[in-house]
Amino acid sequence: MSMNEVGIERALRTSGILLILGLGVEVVSLLWEKPLAFLLFVGVGGLLTLLGILLYLYSLVPPSRGTET
Repeated sequence: MSMNEVGIERALRTSGILLILGLGVEVVSLLWEKPLAFLLFVGVGGLLTLLGILLYLYSLVPPSRGTET
């Protein structure tokens, strides 16, 4: 297993954790009947979910090999 594969696995694991945390926050905010729950839903839950998605997509991009002259 190369170092690149380890980096991909770590990024995928981290993005999965962020997605699960974001969805968990959104579920909790849906059960909470206060006006602040909407801010929690959009702000914290949405941000964690967006970060998880972006990290997942970034982990799919192959690393550059550098410029050869």
